[in-house]
Amino acid sequence: MLDIKRIRENLDDIKKAMDRRGEKEFDLDAVVALDDERRELLKEVEVMKNEMNIESKKIPQLIKEGKDVTADKARLKELSDKIKVVDEKVKKVQEELRYRLLRIPNVPNEKVPQGETDADNIEERKWGEPRKFDFDFKAHWDIGTDLDILDFERAAKITGSRFTLYKDKGARLERSLYNFFLDTNTGVNGYTEFIPPFMANANSFLGTGQLPKFEEDMFKVDNGYYLIPTAEVPLTNIHANEILPYDVLPLNYTAYTPCFRSEAGSAGRDTRGLVRQHQFNKVEMVKICAPEESYNELEKLTANAEYLLQQLGLPYRVVRICTGDLGFTAAFKYDLEVWMPSYNRYVEISSCSNCEDFQARRAGLRFKRSKDSKAEYCHTLNGSGLAVGRALAAILENYQQEDGSVVVPEVLRPYMGVDVITKK
Repeated sequence: MLDIKRIRENLDDIKKAMDRRGEKEFDLDAVVALDDERRELLKEVEVMKNEMNIESKKIPQLIKEGKDVTADKARLKELSDKIKVVDEKVKKVQEELRYRLLRIPNVPNEKVPQGETDADNIEERKWGEPRKFDFDFKAHWDIGTDLDILDFERAAKITGSRFTLYKDKGARLERSLYNFFLDTNTGVNGYTEFIPPFMANANSFLGTGQLPKFEEDMFKVDNGYYLIPTAEVPLTNIHANEILPYDVLPLNYTAYTPCFRSEAGSAGRDTRGLVRQHQFNKVEMVKICAPEESYNELEKLTANAEYLLQQLGLPYRVVRICTGDLGFTAAFKYDLEVWMPSYNRYVEISSCSNCEDFQARRAGLRFKRSKDSKAEYCHTLNGSGLAVGRALAAILENYQQEDGSVVVPEVLRPYMGVDVITKK
């Protein structure tokens, strides 16, 4: 959430930044007008409360002097009634102001390139060379079906479309991947591992920015909880409404969770196979740090995700995301895209975002540089390390052999117990 003070003091600059995003769903002038109204109402009620306090202190003395206080009590009653009316106006204005502020996206960093779609993203670097096949290669959904390790039809029977049943070496490969990701994140890159709840309350979703704007993209449980779309939600909210000491920063957290997304807006796009599922596994990385360190930490976060792909031997590229593809909460974002032969292009496997203080303001996440210093808002970052199903799909496609088998990447062999996946 943006700071209303920042909006007031930098209105023209923020308008220009939002124009870069192409956002038209909110009115910054209306937000400032509401804040003006709120401030005037608060002044009005403060004057009346001050008068009421002064007058109420006079009454005991007047009674002691034997004077009639009927008129004074009537004036106090009148003031009290007016204060209640104005307080109610303040409450309504504050609710409307909060409603509007919660729907304003983050301000893009000046280094975010201008653009409307993912076609306008800027390639930063590539790693590895896409494999050149000397046979007719297959898509991962056909490889998995032929090897009898992925079953889409029975998953659809159990639940519905865009769910997958992993079987035998398919299940082992999925488990090997997220164990490898966690072991690397914790052992090599220094993250602290968590197993968080797979459901969260509305306040947690407000804190990370999924609510209220994206409620239709989530699965809601009857008791009011939501199934998490990413471990970013519980990990970022671990310290919600806390004030952290400066010397514990940065905090580096990681977790494996299943993720649930209805993804209403993506019907008909990439819906075959493992790339876009309603339920998928992911290992997430979250950083909480001081503002001046957040862009250094973003580079580290991105490097951590890249390292995982390098260890798997999967060709990928890093792109800097443009304004139109930035997303609601990010001020700056890199995407890591892995090469998928069946798509003949790179496909997103990790997004590494710096949200600056946008989420921290919503979640009440602050820190103090010293015991006597003023509390400041932290900066929060998040990135996939990595999306497990997409990593599995990339392995099946990039490591497939002419006989239909799939070579297991060397780093996964201790987890898998086999070097090659073949059909039983």
